[in-house]
Amino acid sequence: MPELPFQQVDVFSSEPFKGNPVAVVIGADDLSDRQMADFAKWTNLSETTFVLTPTTPQADYRVRIFTQVGELPFAGHPTLGTCHAWLTNGGTPRGDAIMQECGVGLVPVRRQQERLAFAAPALLRSGPLDEALLVRIAKGLGIEQSSILHARWADNGPGWIAVQLGSKAEVLALDPDYAALSDLKIGVVGAWDAAQDGPEAQFEVRAFAMGVGVKEDPVTGSLNAALGQWLIGSGRAPRSYVASQGTALGRAGRVHVDQIGDDIWIGGVTRTNISGRVSF
Repeated sequence: MPELPFQQVDVFSSEPFKGNPVAVVIGADDLSDRQMADFAKWTNLSETTFVLTPTTPQADYRVRIFTQVGELPFAGHPTLGTCHAWLTNGGTPRGDAIMQECGVGLVPVRRQQERLAFAAPALLRSGPLDEALLVRIAKGLGIEQSSILHARWADNGPGWIAVQLGSKAEVLALDPDYAALSDLKIGVVGAWDAAQDGPEAQFEVRAFAMGVGVKEDPVTGSLNAALGQWLIGSGRAPRSYVASQGTALGRAGRVHVDQIGDDIWIGGVTRTNISGRVSF
């Protein structure tokens, strides 16, 4: 029975146990798809990752990302958590950036003081929603359709739909009908009012990921990557901002979004909360 190095990493919060945890198994080349899927279900986390030998010389490592119901080509907080675990287990990058290989290709990760940040991958699908879907989303979120300022596809792998509301308060007041949205992954964003909400963040984000078995994800890198590309690209957000996420779940997620050149970088604090070995 093989034993492999294991870490549970908290991502996107400087406060202990207030971010989004990901389980990371190192050296998983000999595990079967079934073993990976079974372990991911057993951890009962939104994502579990497995670090393998890369298949391309440009990559430092390869990662496979499993949810409770299947495998994802890309996800944000697992990218940062996996990179953190790889580095703390002795990984040494070939260049200035750490290069991750995953289902969407190569994703650069860089160190930003106490944070790690990944370069947002290109959107696989973007553009407006059809009217019937927009009506269904408004009903499922329990709001008037007129409350939605903007909405569009913003899919970089998981299948996100991005919805913008008018304020932080509107975002936090949502009480979705999860059954009505069971096959969708919806990210909702609303601006903070600096005078009322403070200067710590500029946007409030919530992620409803029923399509991968998660009613609400605490802090979501892939969604914030897609939102950053959309909001900054359309002039709805400055080139650098902080998004707050997880408030409704008692978390304190902070996602740092920065446009550097043509790339959007998504960063946050990462810390190991559990380390040891796991038997298969």
